[in-house]
Amino acid sequence: MVRTTGGGSLRAWQRRALTKYLATRPRDFLAVATPGAGKTTFALRVAAELLADRTVDQITVVAPTEHLKHQWAQSAARAGIALDSRFSNSTGGTSGDYHGVVVTYAQVAAHPFRHRARTESRRTLVILDEIHHAGDAKTWGDATAEAFGDATRRLALTGTPFRSDDSQIPFVVYEPDESGFPKSRADHTYGYAEALADGVVRPVVFLAYSGEAHWRDSAGEEYSARLGEPLNAEQTARAWRTALDPAGDWISAVLRAADIRLRQKRVSGMPDAGGLVIATDQERARDYAELLEHICGEKPALVLSDDPASSNRIAEFAGNTQSWMVAVRMVSEGVDVPRLAVGVYATSAATPLYFAQAIGRFVRARKAGETASVFLPSVPVLLDLAAQLELQRDHVIGKPHREKNGLDDELLIEANKQKDEPGEEEKPFVALAADAELDQVIYDGSSFGTATFAGSDEEADYLGIPGLLDAEQMRALLRDRQARQVAERGAVVPDPGPQVVGAAERVATADRLAELRRELNSLVAMHNHRTGKPHGVIHGELRRECGGPPTALASADQLGERIAALRRK
Repeated sequence: MVRTTGGGSLRAWQRRALTKYLATRPRDFLAVATPGAGKTTFALRVAAELLADRTVDQITVVAPTEHLKHQWAQSAARAGIALDSRFSNSTGGTSGDYHGVVVTYAQVAAHPFRHRARTESRRTLVILDEIHHAGDAKTWGDATAEAFGDATRRLALTGTPFRSDDSQIPFVVYEPDESGFPKSRADHTYGYAEALADGVVRPVVFLAYSGEAHWRDSAGEEYSARLGEPLNAEQTARAWRTALDPAGDWISAVLRAADIRLRQKRVSGMPDAGGLVIATDQERARDYAELLEHICGEKPALVLSDDPASSNRIAEFAGNTQSWMVAVRMVSEGVDVPRLAVGVYATSAATPLYFAQAIGRFVRARKAGETASVFLPSVPVLLDLAAQLELQRDHVIGKPHREKNGLDDELLIEANKQKDEPGEEEKPFVALAADAELDQVIYDGSSFGTATFAGSDEEADYLGIPGLLDAEQMRALLRDRQARQVAERGAVVPDPGPQVVGAAERVATADRLAELRRELNSLVAMHNHRTGKPHGVIHGELRRECGGPPTALASADQLGERIAALRRK
């Protein structure tokens, strides 16, 4: 029998929660703590206490993903608790050397009665990690309730207890809110604001980038819209998707800025700082990885959900000093890579749940003064979520006409549907071009700075903020940057100096590049209609024929060569 130690010293919130738990010893306990606060450590300490006093004989941990299963087992081993993360439904058992097993919600849903039999055979503590996942599908919720309904103890954990639907979460207590609707009740809550004040998590600075987006609909009509301006759902969705197009200026400019910020952190106090780009899908993830390789000269770690090596790739990235990782949704929740300090939110997912999970990857503090920087599109819903990072939410069921917090995934999908040709899979629009400019910097719910184009000295001021600052130093520095920016813009300069001329030249160059990219993309779209070849294939053929980097990084001469080559076809 392996002796349990329960790990080292606890943080103040963990001690308070443990004291509350041991004083009441409830059958069910829900702990809500902001990502990065240490929910795993708290749960393992509870497990150690219950094993030590023989309240339970075994542990079952239920996690959302395969990667998190192994992460839980590693954390438990450090606390002196042996958990089998390779337990399978087919074998149904594990070695007597283990204190228990780690499974996924999907495993439980596949064979709930098998897990029920294990739970009933011995006194069991069930730890339900990120329990809101038990409401993801009715089968998952029903299976979780069936499998663990007779557990001796259940400890539920989540960093994001709210959901965007009415699926009730098993083993969570709901009480009427002020309007009479069922609202989830936590037994202990530790929010981001408290964790920030305690120095448990990092301050997060959001750098929001706007810009002009241009696209063409299926009827051949061209449209333009500016990110961040009041638009209807369809215009916002299409401008947003156009900005995220790997062939456009917007994403390449934002990735360049994020890489500059990452390098600044590495030379000013965080030598191993890592960056993460969160992409909408696997195709975009691959394209962003290629762009980053051209920008920083180093191949990023690419993490795709259907790649069996993904867990190993995440673990390798967590332990090395590689600069960038590009991933789709599997790195959005629970994955522990403490050195992540710069993020690019390059996805159209916009629910409060997903946003909070994604930002949670960057907030884990290792030492005093570390900050996180997250780059995102200047879209109202994201700006609102960034400004309300400290807001504590609960899960409310059945509330009529519930306001959508701006756009969410369902509305974005609906806005991109072809209304006049239902059922067709053809793209309802073609992204033509999008430029980028730093719109504002959001910190602690406040907005700093005024719009400035990508590559300007004003942008460089914000990208060059030192890597180690406490919360008050960050606030003071942002105020100073903003005051200086406003003062310089208000100054009368009768004779433009070299910096002003240089800025004007950069603007002219950016305009020329945007014009050439729009022309190239238009020709590619025409070639697509004529040949049926996908846009990406056509761009790839042009690169092989003419040479050079991806379109977003190509020079004016390189773009001109590709345009000429396409006109000859």
